[in-house]
Amino acid sequence: MKRRKPKIIQDKRKPKIIQDKKKRGEWAESVFLARASEEGLPASKPWGDSRSFDCVVGRPGKFVAVQVKCTIARLESGEGYICSVCSSHKPYPPGSFDFVAAYVIPEDAWYIIPEKEIRGLKSISLCTVGAEAKYEPYREAWGFLRKASEIREPESGSERDAAPETAVAHPSSAVGRMQTAANYFKRYMERSNHISAKPGSPKPGTKS
Repeated sequence: MKRRKPKIIQDKRKPKIIQDKKKRGEWAESVFLARASEEGLPASKPWGDSRSFDCVVGRPGKFVAVQVKCTIARLESGEGYICSVCSSHKPYPPGSFDFVAAYVIPEDAWYIIPEKEIRGLKSISLCTVGAEAKYEPYREAWGFLRKASEIREPESGSERDAAPETAVAHPSSAVGRMQTAANYFKRYMERSNHISAKPGSPKPGTKS
């Protein structure tokens, strides 16, 4: 008897754009953390939002600071997008962070750009072509973060490489990224609850 091939269902929905800019920025940070995790990069978000950077990538002794930006705004020409890389309408002071991670939401594309390449600028053009494609070499350039933080590529036989052949590939749509980000934080909270529930620890709501 022939074995029936599983039916592949593709999600044809367009991503729902979060209209509130602050909430959209917070969502983009969660997507960055999830994507960095997919790339084998340890990333975390410092407490509060008063720093000049949003996330850190690396390990003790070698962290790099990342400012996360996102955009949905098309250029007037219709070819490419404009992305703000400033704060309060002013360029960031030199040394505010090490890299900008700019997310073009409609294209589901990340740009990992060294701080010196956007220093003094208020905005940059992304997903452009021809002479305007200045930042295309930084598209999906996660290796810059790996090199700067001295994180090695996952070794053969590691947990990442040992995934079953049937494992699903990284989501290629913004909707998939949203689900990946949600799963990432779910696992994070589960690990946090596990640590807090170690033997001898008082249960929530009880006196020690």
